[in-house]
Amino acid sequence: MFTGIIEAQGRIAAVEPVGGDLRMTITEPGGYLADARLGDSIAVNGVCLTAVAFVPSGFVADLSAETLAATTAGRWDVGQVVNLEKALTPAKPLGGHLVSGHVDGIGQLVGKHEEARGWRLEFEAPQAIARYIARKGSITIDGISLTVNAVAGRRFGVMIVPHTWTHTSLGGLAAGGAVNLEVDLIARYLERLLTAREEENKA
Repeated sequence: MFTGIIEAQGRIAAVEPVGGDLRMTITEPGGYLADARLGDSIAVNGVCLTAVAFVPSGFVADLSAETLAATTAGRWDVGQVVNLEKALTPAKPLGGHLVSGHVDGIGQLVGKHEEARGWRLEFEAPQAIARYIARKGSITIDGISLTVNAVAGRRFGVMIVPHTWTHTSLGGLAAGGAVNLEVDLIARYLERLLTAREEENKA
């Protein structure tokens, strides 16, 4: 589990095809990954990856065909900046919201404009997950915990404060850019409980 509070920005250092999958090397020279251990879970742009090996200032992860198809990982190029967060521990403050690192779908940036010292961004979500996105609810975009400010059909808006703009990948995201979306865990479980209750009532 993660919090959606980005702790560092890394870069994709290498992408190697291996038997139909990909092996990637992610580096962060600032020392953030210095205490990472083999088998640790590390969220990279919201995708939970497992450290299978280490290189100087970074780690290596294997990405399955499923991960490549369900996330933006298959589009990551060498040199791309990515958001990093190590897994939640009992001593770590839950500053954002509970994030699993299991991406629900790929969204697209459809609009952005500067507002005071921040930025207002508008995204479009796949129809299959749009119903889970609610005003004032939580959403994870490329691993970043954000609050939804507005919803209209498949589109939703978020407000980005200066710190988030400069310390995450959102500042470099261009219109039309693809992002990983993870909806609030509570919304998904609530729907499942309600569906189960309806099925019981029909039985």
